[in-house]
Amino acid sequence: MTIVTVFRSRLRPGVEEPYQKVAAQMRAFVRSMNGFIDQTFYRSEDGERVTIVRFRDRDSHRAWAQHPEHLAAQRRGREDFYSWYDISVSEETYQRVFESHEA
Repeated sequence: MTIVTVFRSRLRPGVEEPYQKVAAQMRAFVRSMNGFIDQTFYRSEDGERVTIVRFRDRDSHRAWAQHPEHLAAQRRGREDFYSWYDISVSEETYQRVFESHEA
């Protein structure tokens, strides 16, 4: 059962550069985790950020959620970077992929 995390956030003013360093480290780190499937990032025109991360199962998601490096990044996010965030974790019950092979 695939586990999907949707992380929505807004940054405090003036923290973009240090935030990007930590975010790049976490993007690289999560890709090394057992059970990682993919990660996608979006930013809206009004500044809201959305990250979607998928893991193969609950155990691999839990390993990521409880990893000391991830916990340290979360703490730094609350203390230094985020003005607001919302996290939703769900079990994916259905997936369908379509890909056109036309140019």
